[in-house]
Amino acid sequence: MTRADGRQLRPSGNSVDWDLFERYLGVSAEDTELCLLSSEAVEWFDFLLNPRRLRGSDFLMRWSQGVWSEQRILQAVNSTDEFFAIPYGPSGTAPEDDIRALELYFERLEAAGLGQHKRPDLLVFRKRSQDVVESLVASIGGPRELPFTPEDSSAIQELLSEAILAVECENSLWKGKLMPDYGAELKAQRRLGGKPGLKKNAVLPTLILKEEDRAPLRTWQHTHNIPIHIWHVFYDMAFGIALDKAEEVIGQGLILPTVQVFQAPGGATTRKVIYKIYYHYGYPLGDATQEPTLRAKFIEDKNGHILPYVHFDGGKMELRDEALTILRERAYGSP
Repeated sequence: MTRADGRQLRPSGNSVDWDLFERYLGVSAEDTELCLLSSEAVEWFDFLLNPRRLRGSDFLMRWSQGVWSEQRILQAVNSTDEFFAIPYGPSGTAPEDDIRALELYFERLEAAGLGQHKRPDLLVFRKRSQDVVESLVASIGGPRELPFTPEDSSAIQELLSEAILAVECENSLWKGKLMPDYGAELKAQRRLGGKPGLKKNAVLPTLILKEEDRAPLRTWQHTHNIPIHIWHVFYDMAFGIALDKAEEVIGQGLILPTVQVFQAPGGATTRKVIYKIYYHYGYPLGDATQEPTLRAKFIEDKNGHILPYVHFDGGKMELRDEALTILRERAYGSP
C-alpha cells in the first residue's frame, strides 16, 4: 500500500501501521469535525510540504495543542517547591516550530529502532534531586537525546531510580466545566449491565487510554517499578488517573471500548480502540490560572504555498491538592 507522497504504508492486520511521525500528528475524526467549523471549505489536497501532504490545519493545530498541554503540566509541576518534571518520551523533546525538523526527528527515531518502544511522556522527581537529574541528562547530550538513549544504559537507569512518577499526557480541545454533562452523577446503565455510568452519548471530561498503549505502558511500569499516571489536560482544567486504576475500571466493565477513526497527515485512515474514562474515576489534577493565547501562525512550502493554523501560546496551570497529595505519598510515603 502506498501513500499519496509515494512512501510505503506498513499493513498491520486490518489496519495500517503508521510511522512515528504520523502517529504523533494523527487526528481522530471526532476532532477534525470540531476544527474550524465556521471556515469555508479549502482544498488542501495539492498542498505539498516536503515531503508530506497535510490535508488541513487540523493536524498542525493538534500538534501545537499537544506541545502546549505538556508544557502546561511541566510548568505546573515545576512551579511547586517540592517537585519538578522533565520530558522523557519522544513527543516531549521533539522540535516545536519546524514541521520538517519534526519529521526528520521521528525518522531518526525509526532508524534507531526505537519506534516500537513505548515510553511515558514525562518523569516527575523530588525537587531535591534536580541537580542530579540535570547532570545525568547533560551527560547524555541534553533532553533532545533522551529518547535515543537505551533504557539499559547506566545514565538512564540512574535517572529512573530518582523518578517518583511517570506521566502519559493526553489533551482535549474543550473547556471541561462547560461540557453539558460535567457534574452529572453516575447512574445504573443497562448497556453496562446495571453498573454505574452515563448515557452513551454523554459529553463530559474523560481521560483517554488507547488500547495500543495499554500493554506497552503496563510492561514499562512493571519493568521499572515506577507507577504511571495518565494526566489529561483540558483548556481550563486537568484530571489524572493511575494506570492501575484505569485498568481496574476497564476490567470491571465500567468503561467500554470506543472505536474511532484516525487520520494521518498523508490522508491514510485506520480504526483504533480507545477508552474514555469518566473523570469521576480519576482525581482533579489542576486548574488553569491563566488561559493561553491563540495565535494565527502558518507554514510555507518551498513553492511559497501557505497553510495557516492556530497556535497555543502561554497560559498557566496550578496543581490541585489532590494531585500534590499523590506526589507526596510517592515521594515521602503515606502519612
